[in-house]
Amino acid sequence: MTRDDNDLIVTKYSQLARAALDGQAISDCDPGTSGENCLGAAAYADHSQAPEAAFRASLGCGNPLAVADLQPGDAVLDLGSGGGLDVLLSARRVGPGGIAYGLDASSDMLTLARTNADEAGISNARFLQGRIENIPLPDNHVDVVISNCVINLSSDKARVLREAFRVLKAGGRLGISDVIANGAASPVERTRAEQRIGCLAGTLTHPEYEQLLAAAGFSGITIRSTNQAADGLHSAIIQATKPAGHY
Repeated sequence: MTRDDNDLIVTKYSQLARAALDGQAISDCDPGTSGENCLGAAAYADHSQAPEAAFRASLGCGNPLAVADLQPGDAVLDLGSGGGLDVLLSARRVGPGGIAYGLDASSDMLTLARTNADEAGISNARFLQGRIENIPLPDNHVDVVISNCVINLSSDKARVLREAFRVLKAGGRLGISDVIANGAASPVERTRAEQRIGCLAGTLTHPEYEQLLAAAGFSGITIRSTNQAADGLHSAIIQATKPAGHY
């Protein structure tokens, strides 16, 4: 995947953000997709904690907050924060003593996220522009890293996970939703399925994901498949920890 491909992804999501700002419901899946990957707002039972516009703009494949174990006072980072839904929900959970960062490459998505934050009256959310392969935060800066169906879009997933490890404090937690391949489909079938559900940079299998997390330095790795996204692909909850004493 080339820089041009990365730019195409940013362009695609910028167009979706502008549509959301115009009040449209958006989706990044092929209109013919019948799998459960396009959960979006359906992954969240309580819609009272953020503006409905933020839920309409949700493009995730799960709810990473369900496993992130956020605590009051935590600093949390959402990789590929889109319209800001998970950032806003995180900001409420960590409270005024904590902070929730959202990182996105699309300026239009950041505009959408800041609009949603203003509407929600949330003051402890910070939105940053940049790529998830090069997180613009210092080492050992956050307690938790979350992400919702974004790491599959990166052409350098190993670097994303190394960056997540770098910005986490010792003992910090990773809790993400993503799409993984089960290895049963042929390469051609897998590519077609990935294209249908918007995984333009391809997916990892369970062992590949685990290997990259371990290589980045993570321990306590668990990967649990949830909904079937398409033939040979599943949404998954991925959790890991930066070992205590590791700086």
